[in-house]
Amino acid sequence: MEIKITTEENFTVVSVDGSLDTNTSKAAHDQLNKLVDDGKTKLLVDLTNLDYIASSGLRILLATSKKLKPLKGEMRICGLNETVNEVFEISGFTMIFNVFKTEEEAKEGF
Repeated sequence: MEIKITTEENFTVVSVDGSLDTNTSKAAHDQLNKLVDDGKTKLLVDLTNLDYIASSGLRILLATSKKLKPLKGEMRICGLNETVNEVFEISGFTMIFNVFKTEEEAKEGF
């Protein structure tokens, strides 16, 4: 797994490549927590290059979202491939998160 972080005008883009599973979720959790702790309250998580997500990866996203809530923050997710989208749908995460097809769509109004 590789995480790339870029800063836009008023939000931070977090691009996750590879797999988000038991072996990589702690590193992802640490990086997302650091962003929030550093005052980044608008996160756009781009999963375009994510091959696989396990329940541990879903928990990391949920934990980050919960951490942002009292800060009046927001997390948007984009770029789900067919496999990752299926996991999101089965787990009900498409109802919990703001999910967009593309990064451009997710950026609108952010």
